[in-house]
Amino acid sequence: MAIKLVALDLDDTLLNSKLAVSPRACEVIRQAVAQGVTVTIATGRMYRSALPYARQLGLDVPIITYNGALIKSCLSGEVLLDQPIERKLSQQVLALCKERGWYIQNYVRDELYVEKINQYAEQYSRLAAVPVTAVGDRLYDGEESSNKMLIMSTPEGILEIYDICKALFGNQLSIAISKPTYLEITDPLANKGRALAFLADTLGITKEETMAVGDSGNDVDMLKYAGWSVAMGNASAAVKAIARLETLANDADGVAEAIEKYVLA
Repeated sequence: MAIKLVALDLDDTLLNSKLAVSPRACEVIRQAVAQGVTVTIATGRMYRSALPYARQLGLDVPIITYNGALIKSCLSGEVLLDQPIERKLSQQVLALCKERGWYIQNYVRDELYVEKINQYAEQYSRLAAVPVTAVGDRLYDGEESSNKMLIMSTPEGILEIYDICKALFGNQLSIAISKPTYLEITDPLANKGRALAFLADTLGITKEETMAVGDSGNDVDMLKYAGWSVAMGNASAAVKAIARLETLANDADGVAEAIEKYVLA
């Protein structure tokens, strides 16, 4: 069955280690779009952080951001889906982080807030190319609903924090490790799999006609949904285990390889 919808993760998938989309990937994506295939981005990033890449690729489609908490059109800005964290739950997570001394970022209305600017905030700002606003202790008030929250620590620390958060919040929140030092928290109904299913249904495309490409824990749900699930060569073992197919690493043009092989061919 022909593939009609392709969802691409950004970091460590479409983007190489220089945080760039290769010329080859740009070209094959444009070829796929010219053939009538809908190509979209599915990322844990903010909408404002993902939008420049969508524009670079010439995409005029809704993109999946905040791990599926927000689906918003590139061109018109129309919001198709908005699934923020329940305010009471976000306040509980913020309180836990304050109590434990964990670094946390809060995303509200596509703005990024932290308690203070430190090495984590500076690192993330460079990665995502977005400004960070320090608000002091007001961060922990949780005055508005969050699109997403992100805890950063060491790889060992993130594993411990993941276990604690899963034990405390269970199925009340969607909790996933993306990069080894990132723990991403969204509403329980917000994940890339649900978002991709929603978008496919909106476009009248079946799951069998959908391909998803990713590398990390927050990609698992969309890989489970898609009829054509592709793990990057640099993906974690857990991701490779659930994917139907595997492509090259992000620095070896794995996305371009997968589109050429399974979409254009």
